Amino acid sequence: QKRAEVLPTEPLDYKNLPYLIKFLTPNGKIQSRKRTGFSGQHQRQLAEAIKHARHLGLLAFVGRQ
Repeated sequence: QKRAEVLPTEPLDYKNLPYLIKFLTPNGKIQSRKRTGFSGQHQRQLAEAIKHARHLGLLAFVGRQ
């Protein structure tokens, strides 16, 4: 069975930290598509936004803030 894809409720932008934090595990890993329900395109946008925020020092690489 194919699952219905979920659309992001807010923009997947590196500055939108509270929204991005929802998609991180307690250890700091990005949740899988299966958990988020996003399409491949939105999952890639999510990963890029999280990685961009990490490189700018807005998000930690490991663990919750």
